[in-house]
Amino acid sequence: MTDATKHIEPAPTGLAAYWWPIGAAAVLLAAFAWLFKDFMHTQASFAIQKQADWGHIAVIPFISAGFAWMNRDRLRAAGLRTCWAGLLPIVFGIGWYAMCSLVDVFRHHNLQAFGAWTTLVGLVLLFCGPKALKILAFPLLYLLFFGQAVSDRAIKFATLPLQDLAAAGSHIVLTLLSFDSELNGNNIKIFDKNMVAYPLNVAEACSGMRMVFAFLALGVALAYTGLKLWWQRTLLVLMALPTALFVNILRVVTLALLSLVHSDLAAGDFHSFIGLLWLVPALLIYLGLMWVIRNLVTEAETPAATEPVGEAVR
Repeated sequence: MTDATKHIEPAPTGLAAYWWPIGAAAVLLAAFAWLFKDFMHTQASFAIQKQADWGHIAVIPFISAGFAWMNRDRLRAAGLRTCWAGLLPIVFGIGWYAMCSLVDVFRHHNLQAFGAWTTLVGLVLLFCGPKALKILAFPLLYLLFFGQAVSDRAIKFATLPLQDLAAAGSHIVLTLLSFDSELNGNNIKIFDKNMVAYPLNVAEACSGMRMVFAFLALGVALAYTGLKLWWQRTLLVLMALPTALFVNILRVVTLALLSLVHSDLAAGDFHSFIGLLWLVPALLIYLGLMWVIRNLVTEAETPAATEPVGEAVR
């Protein structure tokens, strides 16, 4: 048998053709998780212990991965190639993370997040190339902005105005519901039929600021996947603030009414449970707003051709 007639083994197809990159990616992800395990543990603690405020950050990595999967055809068309320039952000990210973990002045989980994210960007650039990095820019930025709990110091400047709005709005709703109530700063007193006062303090945790971050993350995700026009996407994201404020007012009103039954129902774990419970109708409200925005403008239909294609013009 000559060399020309020798049997040639067919190239592997399916997952078998990608066993090496899949294995390498698994090893890199494991190394990434080990290197930044302290930061990831901190974020997991926020998501578990403060579910009403930061529970959404647990699903942000999966949403970002979903965005990347949606662009798989563009990635395949762009092609993947090694780019050694990715070593620069990798070295910088690891060094930045180490500084923010070992030096007391810089020790903060939000600063650590930038180091972990920069390292991830470097890995994408190193193994996938600049074209792939450009395509994956949105999923990576989404992960950076919404995949971490923001510190109280960073959001405190907006907390007090939202506290005032939540307290004032709750007082108005209680009045419309024919309940006797008084508003003094951020403190609400609701009276039962015997005119016994039940105080409710709209504290910083009830300001709704953290709910705004959840709705911003939801709004950006829905705008990216469900809307086509830029102004529709912008409008939906901007609606996150009033929607979060409205739902937070309803949450405070619910706690005020429950305090008439028993004061313990407006505090502790049940307080957090009410916050989680209101996220369901809040999601429905936001989806309804998205439907309205999508249907504000209908695309004009392309007029059908009156003559068969290719017919000679006489």
